[in-house]
Amino acid sequence: MPCEPAAMFADIPTNPTEESVLAGLAAYRGNDCDGIIALGGGSPIDCAKGIALLVTHPEPLEQYALIHGGLSLITADMPPLFAVPTTAGTGSEVGRAALITVASGAKLGLISKHLIPTAAVCDPQLTLGMPTQLTAATGIDAISHCVETFCSPKFNPVADAIALDGLGRAWKNLPAAVKAPNDIAYRSEMMMASTQGALAFQKGLGLIHSLSHPLGALQEPRLHHGMLNAIFLPHVIRFNASACPGKMDAMAQVMGAGAGADAVANAFDELNTALGLPARLSELGVTPAHFEGIAEAALADHSTPCNPQPLELDDCQAVLEAAL
Repeated sequence: MPCEPAAMFADIPTNPTEESVLAGLAAYRGNDCDGIIALGGGSPIDCAKGIALLVTHPEPLEQYALIHGGLSLITADMPPLFAVPTTAGTGSEVGRAALITVASGAKLGLISKHLIPTAAVCDPQLTLGMPTQLTAATGIDAISHCVETFCSPKFNPVADAIALDGLGRAWKNLPAAVKAPNDIAYRSEMMMASTQGALAFQKGLGLIHSLSHPLGALQEPRLHHGMLNAIFLPHVIRFNASACPGKMDAMAQVMGAGAGADAVANAFDELNTALGLPARLSELGVTPAHFEGIAEAALADHSTPCNPQPLELDDCQAVLEAAL
């Protein structure tokens, strides 16, 4: 029997913040709610995860960050959360992470199996007509999940298989989805690729996300996570080349890109151009002045330990500068 929601909350920035989580929490409590339906892309879904967490767990959010030992603090005692994605990229609807810029200004990962939504409704019809640039950027986000998961040195053959299939699926269908935004066949394939990337990245991500997370926390310029991933993707492929040559060849094969890391990186450069995505951080308004503390935050990010090539501070700085 249809019913109206007890309350609606839509004041969510491009990258969710603790402030937006607290505002949503106030709406939840003020309207006597007993569950959450998160409708939208990764930002609303991650914000909803933060709200659900604070319904039953004390503030502040930063204590629940993985890098601060927060995993053990997050319990199953949370209200039901139903996720309905309207983009195909982040996969937050099936993921155990919430990326939120906390009160200190750091963009941190809250990670727990208890943050996986109670149920997800992944209907590609909800992505029909999504703007071209958003389709491209979120699609590259899905690709970056598949790439980094597959390249992670952690042992999870099932995740590897899902990630490699997701990469091939997104590679074949993303350009078509951008050109034909109302074609349900391409949208369905991209929704599946997004889901595959998120199912697989429980294995771990890497330097692409380690760099994108702190840059995404900047107040100005406001940077889209998927666009950042698109820029860093070819640079990180080249940086990681010697650490996993066999995996580079496997990715090249499913992409039809020849062989080796250079072929993969060059193919992603060409894809970004074809999709109309920026090639450099400077195109988004980033300058060297914005790099203060970014390399340090990237090195401390929860994604860094899963990068196939061990990282030092200078490595993070070098990739930032190469991408500028």
